[in-house]
Amino acid sequence: MKTAETVTAETAGTAGTGGGTGRLTTAAGRLTALGRAELTLLVRNRTALFTALFVPIAMMGSIKVSLEGTDLGGAGVTVAEAALTGGVGTVLLMVVYANLVSAYTSRREELVLKRLRTGETADREILAGTALPAAALALAQCVVLVAAGIAFLDVGGVRRPDLLAAGLLAAIVLLTALAAATSVLTRTVESAQITTMPMFLVSLLGSGLFVPLDTLPDRVASVCELLPMTGVMTLVRAGWIGGVDGPDLLGAGISAVVWTVLAVYAVRRWFRWEPRR
Repeated sequence: MKTAETVTAETAGTAGTGGGTGRLTTAAGRLTALGRAELTLLVRNRTALFTALFVPIAMMGSIKVSLEGTDLGGAGVTVAEAALTGGVGTVLLMVVYANLVSAYTSRREELVLKRLRTGETADREILAGTALPAAALALAQCVVLVAAGIAFLDVGGVRRPDLLAAGLLAAIVLLTALAAATSVLTRTVESAQITTMPMFLVSLLGSGLFVPLDTLPDRVASVCELLPMTGVMTLVRAGWIGGVDGPDLLGAGISAVVWTVLAVYAVRRWFRWEPRR
């Protein structure tokens, strides 16, 4: 059986040389090759696959139960709506952010990133190709959550599909960049559980994933509005269940763009392509 190193190393050669036939010399071809290899590795990694598929759903269910006695009427959302939008945020954090921190760290330590850079594949293509399967899986799970909420939990239909799509895509781009930046601080795949915890906890508690910021004291809410995930989650919530006015949407969009720019700058400035041994 081929190892993870072998699968990605073979893809490195294919993406870099075009497989000798010129079929993969375009950016789209190289991204497809890298994405296919990463999907193979994700399917083989049962722990990562289980975490990506089932942990967000389990967390959403447990938090929904804990919110049953909470009065969210002042925030204009029901418990089911809060749980489902929080589930979308949890999927994005677990499937995109946490999964990609481990993936980037693993590929770096196994010298895969270094091999990929020896070909014609650009740095941004390497990072994006690694993220493609996680992004596709996250989007698929979010679609399932939205459909399930509408069909079985009496949650209203999507109010603004354009805002929902924009929020999800912005979140994926942001979390991919943050994952690459976090991998700089991550020495091993095992330590990724530690380095991803601050972002996960801060977002879970302060970015309005499950509890809208309207229910928090004004000063606390003002600070939480500055957190990385707050802007994209505001866009997701506005797109799905509404209740967000123009100025708040503008602020959410600006926040998402600013955090993405900062994350991309951090990756360009400090991302490590060599092992940290």
